[in-house]
Amino acid sequence: MSVATKLRNEEVSSVPAPADAQQTPPVGGRDPFGLAGRVAVITGGTRGLGLAIAGAFSRAGAVVVVVSRKAEACEKAAAELRAGGGRAVGRACHVGHWDELTTLAAWLYDEFGRVDVLVNNAGISPLYKRLSDVSEEQWDKVIGVNLKGPFRLSALVGERMAAGDGGSIINVSSTGAVRPTADIVPYAAAKAGVNAMTAGLAHALGPKVRVNAIMPGPFLTSIARDWDMEMLAERTRDHPLRRAGQPDEIVGTALYFASDASSFTTGAVLAVDGGAQWGVPGAGR
Repeated sequence: MSVATKLRNEEVSSVPAPADAQQTPPVGGRDPFGLAGRVAVITGGTRGLGLAIAGAFSRAGAVVVVVSRKAEACEKAAAELRAGGGRAVGRACHVGHWDELTTLAAWLYDEFGRVDVLVNNAGISPLYKRLSDVSEEQWDKVIGVNLKGPFRLSALVGERMAAGDGGSIINVSSTGAVRPTADIVPYAAAKAGVNAMTAGLAHALGPKVRVNAIMPGPFLTSIARDWDMEMLAERTRDHPLRRAGQPDEIVGTALYFASDASSFTTGAVLAVDGGAQWGVPGAGR
């Protein structure tokens, strides 16, 4: 018996579905931020912000499906969550490929019968020296993973959510969408599209499905190993909190959007950036 089948049989089927967006959040002792028994799918969930969110959802009681391109990385992350007492399974999928997303969505509903929370977190931002160095293949890959894939998976899962007991979709954007810099133009364009898509999906999938976006600023995840820390310190000096974030500092916002605590919130784009988008040159000097 697969891990997913075991979770479906022993955990998911015995837990009532969450309240939909038209209902008042449960009270009387139930944690409004709890995710007990809900099925949460997180793309790009094997490292960085995705892994931090997966861990938080697991601790909140969710059955977590960790999705990433490499099967080995997915299983490793899921095993870590299970070792910590959580319920998790890994599933490989390249979110830039629509055929793989179709297979993923069918598998999720075959295995669990529902998805309550979808986090579109997978993203890439390849480096380049000049704008003219960005190839068509590179551009298409950035748009595919950051925008095209989240749209397709949201459509496949969101319509099923809307036809069932509802749910929550969380898109992970970036402050680059509103304050782009020269080194992230394709990525920034894709994330600006994610912000617009969030509002459109909220209209399309409401009232039973809530769709919101987290807009992170600089976070010290594994990709930060390649950053110039002196340059980062210079940039964040003008931010209100004067620093980059730690991965665990994203989880409160993710839990809010995933849970009944945000039952009257949809179409929102919430910056979690230490005030980066409001940075004033010279303010921290």
